[in-house]
Amino acid sequence: MEESAMADGDCHSELLKAHDAAAELYQLAALMLGDELQAAELVEATVAQAYIDPCAETEASVKLAAQSLVETAVARLSEADPKAFVAPVISTGTNSGCIEEDDLSSAGISSGRFAEMVGGPERRTLRTWLNSLPVAQRAIFVERAILGWDNTAAAASLSRAASHLWQPKQVSELFRMALCSLTTSLIHTATAQV
Repeated sequence: MEESAMADGDCHSELLKAHDAAAELYQLAALMLGDELQAAELVEATVAQAYIDPCAETEASVKLAAQSLVETAVARLSEADPKAFVAPVISTGTNSGCIEEDDLSSAGISSGRFAEMVGGPERRTLRTWLNSLPVAQRAIFVERAILGWDNTAAAASLSRAASHLWQPKQVSELFRMALCSLTTSLIHTATAQV
């Protein structure tokens, strides 16, 4: 009897984790699509298609659901604008962008500051900025900065979802461009508040 109660308690804990995961998926969908109604519909569709056992390990299930959600979002965005996910020509020569590396710290954004931007008081600023990006750049930013995917994983996901061949270098270049844009946006926002 005690073992059964413990199992039910563990399952309850996993149900709470599943609820938190659904909230994370919604936030991810809203960042990808920029529209809260479409985001809610996308999460519902993703969860309906994925089997998630609430008493099983949620982290692996959430990762699979997030990948499915992102690829479904990219497929929908690509269907709405077929040219949006055509992979750009890889630039030759040296990097002429404002950021040398393709990570948040190169843009001068700490992980704590970024967490505030994603789920804290600066959430609206981040969403407004994301809405200003071209669709592919927005998707890449979410894949790289929010999900923590590397360039290879993001390129593979885009290639599957958008039916255009993407290479890691193309993802890296667009991510660096997004980081430059974000840095500039943050500087303008800070200047306006002074």
